[in-house]
Amino acid sequence: MSILVDRHTRVLVQGLTGAQGAQDTRYALDAGTQVVCGVTPGKGGAVVHGLPVYHTVAAAAAAHAATAAVVYAPPLAVRDAVYESLDAGLRLIVVLAENVPVHDAAAIRARAERADAVVVGCNTNGIITPRQCKLGGIGGDLPERIFVPGRIGIVSRSGGMSAELGHTLKCAGYGVSTAISMGGDAVPCTPMVAYLKRFDQDPDTDAVLIFGEPGTPNEREVAQYLQAHPGHKPVIAVLAGEFQERYPPGASFGHAAAMIQDPADAVSAKRRMLREAGADVVQRLSEIASTLARAGVHPTPTLE
Repeated sequence: MSILVDRHTRVLVQGLTGAQGAQDTRYALDAGTQVVCGVTPGKGGAVVHGLPVYHTVAAAAAAHAATAAVVYAPPLAVRDAVYESLDAGLRLIVVLAENVPVHDAAAIRARAERADAVVVGCNTNGIITPRQCKLGGIGGDLPERIFVPGRIGIVSRSGGMSAELGHTLKCAGYGVSTAISMGGDAVPCTPMVAYLKRFDQDPDTDAVLIFGEPGTPNEREVAQYLQAHPGHKPVIAVLAGEFQERYPPGASFGHAAAMIQDPADAVSAKRRMLREAGADVVQRLSEIASTLARAGVHPTPTLE
């Protein structure tokens, strides 16, 4: 009941010896994630939370059969860190750093596509399949307060809103198959529509909840996909930032990519496109549960 990560995912942490990497890894271990090792160049031989640290990803991945990486590298080092994981054969990589240069993010995206890999981010809060696996800071130290197992997928351009959506579902008796904070940058390494396609093919996901913002073609691509696939699962969209339409074009509020440069970038235009394509667009979080019920998706018992 997940996409991308589950209890069998074997996680390698690039930057495990740093403060943020060590803290998030402690929380991930407590949540049941199979973190198997870490990598910090020059600190091979160290041990953090009982996990061995290696100089290189290639050595770490080979020794521990890692299948995914979480990258805690500074912005200018992200591209080389991701390339190292791709070259080692890892096909799921989560990148938390913000302010990664746009040309680096574009290069990562192109290389990941050639390798048939998924890179979540940059500027992501992480990804979680509740009670199975969490990568990054998503859910914090007690993710069960926010995310419980269930059959609704989440894709959000905002890390904070990933948590809001998860908690809203929990309070209404629903749970999450997988929640993805895809990042709020102008060039996501994996676009929103790619996650939606995976959820649409997942037998354990009944509906998908997306959170969108002004700027980028992400929501337009989702609308185009829905229009081309009339048999898609129910999609509920929450979009914030309509106020931005009252300001001069090119002004960014919040995330770097939340910028209206074209009329189609505006939230009101995206809402219209998504409605016309068959998504249910809601104005308030309190409308999500009733909208799911009208679509025939009802709360399920908490899944272990």
